[in-house]
Amino acid sequence: MSTEPSDDFSKVETPSEIISRLEDGMTIGIGGWATRRKPMALVREILKSDLKDLTLVSYGGPDVGLLCAAGKVKKLIFAFVSLDQYPLDPHFRAARQSGQIEVWELDEGMLHWGLRAAAMDLPFLPTRIGIGTDIINQPGFKLIDSPYEDGETFVAMPAINLDAALIHAHRSDVKGNILTMSPDPFFDELFSRAAPHTYASVEKIVTTPELDIETNARFALVERARITAVTETPFGAHPTSAAPDYHLDLKHIKSYVESAATPEAWDAYKTAYLSGTQADYIDAVGGADTIGAIAKPVY
Repeated sequence: MSTEPSDDFSKVETPSEIISRLEDGMTIGIGGWATRRKPMALVREILKSDLKDLTLVSYGGPDVGLLCAAGKVKKLIFAFVSLDQYPLDPHFRAARQSGQIEVWELDEGMLHWGLRAAAMDLPFLPTRIGIGTDIINQPGFKLIDSPYEDGETFVAMPAINLDAALIHAHRSDVKGNILTMSPDPFFDELFSRAAPHTYASVEKIVTTPELDIETNARFALVERARITAVTETPFGAHPTSAAPDYHLDLKHIKSYVESAATPEAWDAYKTAYLSGTQADYIDAVGGADTIGAIAKPVY
């Protein structure tokens, strides 16, 4: 980690320090998208904590599955929980089918619109999404008529306000200027703006000049004022991808899927991958060179 000397504005913390800021019952947004840029090192830190009764908001992947399997989730607000090549996360499936968690299932666009409303400090945003479907028969939806001549009826998608957001980015300085360099960065900036506190794990902390913000402005999606703390966690998104730094580890995803087969398989997975530090985890999955050599998947 490269830091600038005598910096009184450092936001650098350890993963455990960040997770210690969270409280039981919080509504926590988790950035990334299914198997891309999930803040998995922070998720694994939650697994080792005493946190419980969380409400998660996520375009879900193994972040949601792991937290459901560990009994950390009270309610899930989601558009999907997918591992891409494995269409449905098996730990999420088990939690939902057993009634272990409350759910508010949304269309992808509805989740987007709810986060955007919160990010804009609005109580709702109008949308046509959901009209004519059973999705708006769930509690929590109201209709609103346009005040203009068209008189059209819309779904009033309520704001999804968060207590905290967890995201993963590629680079940061100690002040919380972050760069998200993936080709598909949606919708981490909305998670950050929908929450009063955003905690970012990053692949590498560098000096501010090394970020070269003028050249890389398109990657600076969130102002540093939105970032409460940053933590350097190399390969912190694994087994999800943090392209272009590294790609989805399908071999490990297969092991994760198989861990849902029996209680014994889950216990074995926890022992192998979830009981130690981030460095222990990287060693357990084969090391940095192995992760760096993973080929880009073909979808």
